[in-house]
Amino acid sequence: MTVADSASAPPGVSGGSGGRPERALHLPDIHCAGCIRGVEDALSAVSGVLSARVNLTRKRVEVEAPGVDDDVLIEALARAGHRSLRLDTARAGTAPDGLRGLVTRIGVSGFAMMNVMLLSVAVWSGASDATAKLFHLVSAAIALPTVAYAARPFFASALRALSSGRLNMDAPISLAILLAAVVSLSTALSGRSEHVWFDAALALTFFLLIGRYFDQAGRRAARSAAAEIAALEAPRAILVERDAETEVAADALRPGDLIRLRPGDRVPADGVIVEGPTDIDRSAITGESRPEPAGAGDPVAAGETNLTGFATVRVDRAGPDTALARMAALVAAAETQRTRHTGIADRAARAYAPLVHLLSALAFAAWWAATGDVWRATQVAIAVLVITCPCALGLAVPAVSTVVAGRLFRSGVLIKSRTALERLSEVDLVAFDKTGTLTIGEARLETELDDRRLSLAAGLAAGSSHPVSRAVARAAKERGVTPIPAREISESPGLGVQGVADGRRIRLGRASWIGRSGADGAWFDDGGGAPVRLEFGETPDPDAAEAVAALVRAGLDVSL
Repeated sequence: MTVADSASAPPGVSGGSGGRPERALHLPDIHCAGCIRGVEDALSAVSGVLSARVNLTRKRVEVEAPGVDDDVLIEALARAGHRSLRLDTARAGTAPDGLRGLVTRIGVSGFAMMNVMLLSVAVWSGASDATAKLFHLVSAAIALPTVAYAARPFFASALRALSSGRLNMDAPISLAILLAAVVSLSTALSGRSEHVWFDAALALTFFLLIGRYFDQAGRRAARSAAAEIAALEAPRAILVERDAETEVAADALRPGDLIRLRPGDRVPADGVIVEGPTDIDRSAITGESRPEPAGAGDPVAAGETNLTGFATVRVDRAGPDTALARMAALVAAAETQRTRHTGIADRAARAYAPLVHLLSALAFAAWWAATGDVWRATQVAIAVLVITCPCALGLAVPAVSTVVAGRLFRSGVLIKSRTALERLSEVDLVAFDKTGTLTIGEARLETELDDRRLSLAAGLAAGSSHPVSRAVARAAKERGVTPIPAREISESPGLGVQGVADGRRIRLGRASWIGRSGADGAWFDDGGGAPVRLEFGETPDPDAAEAVAALVRAGLDVSL
């Protein structure tokens, strides 16, 4: 089979239910697969909610619920034990992630654990009676306040779940920590030394906090690929009203507004050029590195770059309605999309909490019945709670998917559907796009010019930042040809650049501008002979040949 994404190119992305959601709520306390299921189930039960998808990485839920007030959604989540806040999507990346608080709790629990272990060494070394009891009570004085503070994230999460009549992953974790601390205090007060586990309670808290820190730090470092795409948006625009220019926020633009683009400006909205020839770099949207000439009547899209001339654009779509914003919405939806592997992890995580409590209770009953030693039975029950922690199962699948999506995006691969990662194992044909994939997206002059013509062309190209001019200048440098400086250089947007060298007017630009009617491509006129057509290719990526060969060795068909 051939894996192909059904999503269309950005200009064809549809809005509505298939695009961005109506609203988003911030969920500051969610951290596991059980939280995801609890939030989505609570919102789906609200009348009028069509869909609800949680993004654990960004700690938000995106809800499609026409006509349903935010307060109704927030109240429904509160009843289910989840705190939620209205989210300003324009500032969605600024919410604190709690990493600093986790670092503090890790430090406190680690310091306390080391001190309690030092006290425990005396008991293990043979201290007994009053001496052992004293060391245990000192350990209790250190451990109990530490556990109350450091393990608070687990306790708070478990309490919210229990208050709403459900269990989550933190419930057995909290129970194990509490049992270890309470049983240890009871035995310390009674003078029994063999069943005191203050160090174990602290160690469990310490290592679980480290795991939670790395989980959150990994998600933070991965960043959402949707956020990477959103970074292409221009935040400001130059609005033209009654021949006056005003700088405004790009989100404030409305259909029909006129905006001015200067050379080098990133396009802030989708629209149509109404005035001014120029060249447009569309690589951010299409991946094609070769600039396209554009003029009145030609469309432009948010995220593209105006290269050479001044242009006036009539806005058609702005803000969240642009093709770029809708493409970001597609990727964000892919990051929250359920896959069959995620579904297995979710089902296992939901079944975990009640199952492990049942197993722990059965272990306690069995050991008590078999040995008659309640302390030994309690120890076994606590061990069952600890060693069956499902954090790896519940967190690994969404965490890995998010990290992979972010890393692939930074490598130039855009994932619009999480199912693409699963379907990758079934691929038998790999179809490459040339620009930016097999080539580095940098134009290379392929026409063989003599040294004098190349020297003249390079001197003229030095006055332009157009990719064609840069390719000519680079070719001269690689051949060791010294450019002949040109004077009176002027650039005509969308047409080319001209100047004077050796007393002759020389020009580099489009065929029609040079005077070659009916031809296309870029031409160079040295003012003394027939113009020369310049052919440009692209520089192959250094790893392209090896990558294609590896795919062929793997038995895959490869096409361009």
